[in-house]
Amino acid sequence: MGFGFVFPGQGSQSVGMLAALAPAGSEAAIRDTFAEASAVLGYDLWQLVMQGPADRLNSTECTQPAMLAAGIATWRLWRDRGGPEPRAVCGHSLGEFSALVAAGALDFGATLGLVRFRGRLMQEAVPAGTGAMAAILGLEDAQVIAACREAAQGEVVEAVNFNAPGQVVIAGAREPVERAIEAAKKLGARRAVALPVSVPAHSSLMSSAAQRLGERLATIDFQTPRIRFVSAVDAAQHQDPADLRQLLVRQLSSPVRWSETVRALAASGIGAFVECGPGKVLTALNRRIERGLQSLALEDAASLQAALAAVQA
Repeated sequence: MGFGFVFPGQGSQSVGMLAALAPAGSEAAIRDTFAEASAVLGYDLWQLVMQGPADRLNSTECTQPAMLAAGIATWRLWRDRGGPEPRAVCGHSLGEFSALVAAGALDFGATLGLVRFRGRLMQEAVPAGTGAMAAILGLEDAQVIAACREAAQGEVVEAVNFNAPGQVVIAGAREPVERAIEAAKKLGARRAVALPVSVPAHSSLMSSAAQRLGERLATIDFQTPRIRFVSAVDAAQHQDPADLRQLLVRQLSSPVRWSETVRALAASGIGAFVECGPGKVLTALNRRIERGLQSLALEDAASLQAALAAVQA
């Protein structure tokens, strides 16, 4: 079966994540990956992930390396168990960094420092309390874009995550986001609610952070991915190292086109998606986007075994 791996991003983290997959750190691939990450970061990342506190794990600067480590630890466990390489990899937002590490385009250790820096830039780009994000459910993409246009009034509010049919996330300055929530409700949104996030990720308010990220990316070595990498920035394949650098700059202030990316992968012959990382947020989205395809999440020993059997059938 042709299958693809999808790596989740910020928002899928939780205290205790991976505990069901590696009780008490029992899996060497997971234990060793977090030990490597802790040595780079200068603190015990596994302890933070297992014990919290949640507010520290949820801080962008800590969340991003934690999610990267979780994705790569799960990937290494998959390979240790004899799991074959997928035909393609992709990631949602931060998950693109995990996908590029899995594909051999980026070094894990260097990428840990990179995403920690990325998280810091995102926190610094917009003063605390002035940015916002919101989820809009039950409207067409064009309706959400129209609600943002109506609510902007010269400020920034934009559709930034096209996650699934009828599920779009918007981001921008706090007041126009609040106005867009009300505009979406008037258009008949089933639900329009602010998210507990103050960093307006993937909006144009991240442009200054993207520029600084580009300066850091210029110092990072990239290789041509050995596995096909498809980006959610444009639902297209990218492989040239210079192109990948520019893509990750663009990504920070560009929408996540997840629905389009999943459909493009399905059209290319991918018959199953395996979510590599904590939770099953992407698995739920993928089932809504392409109902006829198999979508699996690596949550515990049983689901890992089931996924291994499914892709080797």
